Amino acid sequence: MKIVVCDPVSPKGIALLRQRAEFAVTVLEKRLPESDLLPVVRDAAALIVRSETKITRAVMEGAPRLRVVGRAGVGVDNVDVETATQRGVVVMNTPGGNTISTAELTFSMLMALARKIPQAHGSMKAGEWNRKAFSGTELYGKTLGILGLGRIGSEVARRAIAFGMRVLAYDPYLSLSRAKALQVEVVELEQLYPQVDFLTVHMPMSEETKGMVNAAAFAQMRRGVQVLNCARGGIVNETDLLAALQSGQAAGAALDVYEQEPLPKDSPLRSLPQVIMTPHLGASTTEAQDNVGIEVAEAVTEYLLHGVVRNAVNLPNLDAATYAVVKPYLNLGERLGRLLAQLAPKRNDRLVVTYGGKATELPGDPITRAVLQGFLESAGGKDVNQVNVRALASGLGLLVEEIKSTEKTDFSEWLHVAAHAGPQRVSAGGTFFSSHHHPRIVRLNHQPVEIVPDGVLLFLNNQDRPGIVGHIGTLLGQHGVNIASMTLNRESAGGQALTVLSLDSVPPGPVLEALRQDPAISNVRVVRL
Repeated sequence: MKIVVCDPVSPKGIALLRQRAEFAVTVLEKRLPESDLLPVVRDAAALIVRSETKITRAVMEGAPRLRVVGRAGVGVDNVDVETATQRGVVVMNTPGGNTISTAELTFSMLMALARKIPQAHGSMKAGEWNRKAFSGTELYGKTLGILGLGRIGSEVARRAIAFGMRVLAYDPYLSLSRAKALQVEVVELEQLYPQVDFLTVHMPMSEETKGMVNAAAFAQMRRGVQVLNCARGGIVNETDLLAALQSGQAAGAALDVYEQEPLPKDSPLRSLPQVIMTPHLGASTTEAQDNVGIEVAEAVTEYLLHGVVRNAVNLPNLDAATYAVVKPYLNLGERLGRLLAQLAPKRNDRLVVTYGGKATELPGDPITRAVLQGFLESAGGKDVNQVNVRALASGLGLLVEEIKSTEKTDFSEWLHVAAHAGPQRVSAGGTFFSSHHHPRIVRLNHQPVEIVPDGVLLFLNNQDRPGIVGHIGTLLGQHGVNIASMTLNRESAGGQALTVLSLDSVPPGPVLEALRQDPAISNVRVVRL
């Protein structure tokens, strides 16, 4: 498998990739424009980038074997994630590798703002000695507002508390127990803005956060507030920040990221002496670069060789231990989905996946995706995989429901899938016998069965009368079709029965036609699992 490293990555990470005999690693010496990149990635299974190379729709369409894009860093703005999802390409980042380096840069900026260190340094280099011009403020006893208390925001909070600062935080997704453990006060924005002396941003860029620190926000803050952004450019509206700085509403700012990078030479922010600026250095430490290089190499390796997903932005994460537990259900779920796709009507409007018993404790999303992968194979062909199945289902108008059931059954763990097409409903349930190495289909619609979900299966309904099973077996034997196993279930004596035969080969057309012409037999279906 070919791996193309498009941007500079730590040699330690590249060395990890080259240790694997399965990989052919190509390291580009410089960033290539799209037209030059296309011939290089044509046969690539993985691309590794930092923030420079753009992985666009055209690049992905020009790489039909592409399975994963690894971003050595946090942001994936340079990757067309929507196209990747549609094409079944996993996009992974490395959110933990630069946590400490970015937190330390933020706190360094905070101290530099408070004590005007860069301005004093510049004055000294210019031959001046002007102590009065650079009087600062202590951090002790001041209030720091943090927008976003994830990995980096939490590390900044720890350092601020160590300096005796009061920390207020806004994070709509943070649990109160986590906030209590960090010794911070979680408040809403309208409570946070009026109280802070310093404000730092540590949120991802999204429609919700874009431009959230704007003129309206500055109007709520104390006069003389100081603002830091070492997260993503654009969360702080630069036009409104400039106005706040010029009016004195904001006394200073420290910026490592910008709406446009590189920052234009004529940016008016460059000319303001109260603004401290660095050229996106959050991850620029030796340790951070080694960490993200190693992390992205390990993540890509685990996915390509073992299917283990780490830090994917368009697919649920499973560590190796969780993957080992979930893997049998991925196999069972995919086969249940594939079974229903061949038994249900083609046009379905709803798919319901129900987890029961011990299965309710498992992470459901990857298993549901496996069900969808099997169910939608005929609709999407070989390009269907766990990354794009939900997008494909949505595009087809297929509503997917997941239920954790407390129903008591004969099985300690089970998975049930039902496909609905208007009033029609076809369903199948599965579990494991002895161990997770022995999956079984144990219910088909309302009838109990015992079917090994593998190979060629022949489904049919027949009248419950003497000799019918022998008749079916004789007919198959006459055409060289061997029966591996059989399950038979009847509703009542002399009524309708469901017969499922596991076969060593697909029955030829004349056999199926003969079965369909028999007045005692109906609903003849061949299913390939």
